[in-house]
Amino acid sequence: MTEHERWMSLALREAAHAYDRHEVPVGAIVVHNNTVIGKGYNQVELLKDATAHAEMIAITAAQSHLDSKWLKDCCLYVTMEPCPMCAGAIVLSRIPVIVFGCYDPKMGACGSLYTIPEDKRLNHRAHVIAGVLDAESGSLLKEFFKGRRPGA
Repeated sequence: MTEHERWMSLALREAAHAYDRHEVPVGAIVVHNNTVIGKGYNQVELLKDATAHAEMIAITAAQSHLDSKWLKDCCLYVTMEPCPMCAGAIVLSRIPVIVFGCYDPKMGACGSLYTIPEDKRLNHRAHVIAGVLDAESGSLLKEFFKGRRPGA
């Protein structure tokens, strides 16, 4: 197991928490100096908050832990490609590396529809590593939506 896979497996644990709570199963962690300093899972339904994505919760926790708005020496691991809102938060918090599991062809902003973190027009860029434990991330999402969509 690679280092990225090891960290992503922790993000998958967060996604499982979301799954158990009937949330879209996406999980995220922020790593700093080989330590998880922020973690989160989707809580949109629970909090009735469209911004309560796993990445947003993990970023907020990490910023609180470091008592800083900047996460310059951190890496974000998330089980699904970040959406435009989360990609914007990543840029604004100065996270230098994003590692994600499966692509999101409908909302993805780190390679699918947009490439916000690597946009040279912005004042900060993040390196994106895609596809780490993508099968595991994708299967959890497919299982979640299996009984929720008409015709599934």
